[in-house]
Amino acid sequence: MTEFTQGILSATKNIYINNKGSVLRTIIYTIGHFAIAITVLMMVADVSFAIALTDAIVEPLANSIWYFVLDKIWIAKYKN
Repeated sequence: MTEFTQGILSATKNIYINNKGSVLRTIIYTIGHFAIAITVLMMVADVSFAIALTDAIVEPLANSIWYFVLDKIWIAKYKN
């Protein structure tokens, strides 16, 4: 394993350790969002599974980043 790869793994591990609750909630939210987005796009927009899957992955990933930032701000503001 290269030093770069070890650095990335170490940084990822530190982020996870320091933010376990937020990371877990973000992952659960993201998985649910994928399923909901695929279903809604296929039913409402009548698009193929491949198109729905692409949109359902890209858009929730952006939302997941937003949610993680929002959750960290919330925790910092309402810690007690």
